[in-house]
Amino acid sequence: MLATVVAGAGGELLHWSAAQVDHQPGKRTTVSYSATVKWPDGTRNEILGASSGQLPDGVVRITDGTTDVGVWRFPFDPDLPGLPRAVDPAQARILIEASGLDVGGDVSIHTRAYRPRRRAVVEVRLPNQRRVFIKVVRPKLAKDLHDRHRIATTAPESLGWTDDGLVLLAGLPGRTLREELLDYKGVDPRSVTDALDGLPWELGGKRRPTWGQKAAHYAEVVAVTAPHLSKRAWLIAAKVHHESPEGPDVPVHGDFYESQLIIHNGQARLLDIDTAGRGERLDDAACLLGHLSVLAQIRADHAAHITDVQDELAAHFSEQLDPLALHRRTAAVVLSLATGPHRVQEENWLRNTELRVELAERWLG
Repeated sequence: MLATVVAGAGGELLHWSAAQVDHQPGKRTTVSYSATVKWPDGTRNEILGASSGQLPDGVVRITDGTTDVGVWRFPFDPDLPGLPRAVDPAQARILIEASGLDVGGDVSIHTRAYRPRRRAVVEVRLPNQRRVFIKVVRPKLAKDLHDRHRIATTAPESLGWTDDGLVLLAGLPGRTLREELLDYKGVDPRSVTDALDGLPWELGGKRRPTWGQKAAHYAEVVAVTAPHLSKRAWLIAAKVHHESPEGPDVPVHGDFYESQLIIHNGQARLLDIDTAGRGERLDDAACLLGHLSVLAQIRADHAAHITDVQDELAAHFSEQLDPLALHRRTAAVVLSLATGPHRVQEENWLRNTELRVELAERWLG
């Protein structure tokens, strides 16, 4: 399939491997591939994307008579039409200058994240050491994301947005909490809750399902990819599920983990707020604790320090939240993270999935 598409563009596929697998049961599966392609002007590493389910315009379609699969080459993602401009240094410079910043020379770019058909983050480094981040989203989401960053004082300032789905964000000084932890440093728990308290009510909207209420979806993904873990995953989902709210409505971040916190001069600020809205503080607290417990599992060389910081944060959160509900919600987050090893195609993804299921079980006690 990939070779056919590459050949149609004038290249020869020399090697490929799956890099990410986003499986949505009953809807679609989207896969990104790391590939080596021989072109007429030389051999390069490429990212290729493929997706089943409802396909957007702008993809090459291949079918076996039953299933249609759309294929594209990065950065020409059919749902992210602004991505080619964002990863072109000359175009990125034009965008930044149009926002009013004096660039003062050539810029360099680095793609920090790419989720096919969903979003990308491109870091642009200016000659004066200043950084601008270009968030690439579906076009219909860009203005709302821009508006969110304009009203949230604890998040990066938006410098502007474009009709093709680009939002320019000013870089913040400091390092992510993940970087701090891997340098054996920590964070004042009070500054973490202060950052969350700074989320404005205007972000509101419809109350979002909690991690506990979404657990059945992640149990299904685990069951499909690792059937031998099905019973355990579904049992976790049953234990963390709740019908009634377990906390009051508050503004929530929605994806609150160690790489979403920037630490500078001892104070924490938020990095992205595209997932922010109405929800329960339990969700944000549990999201951070769940990610830290998985990070400690992944980085055994830093596990003791990460766990110490995690315990400090858990004690602080438990002063404001029900500790038992917090543990249940954290187990739900860890269950969601059990889908990660397969999604990013880790070498030992099956074993790592089981380790995360075990970790979720430990949070439940």
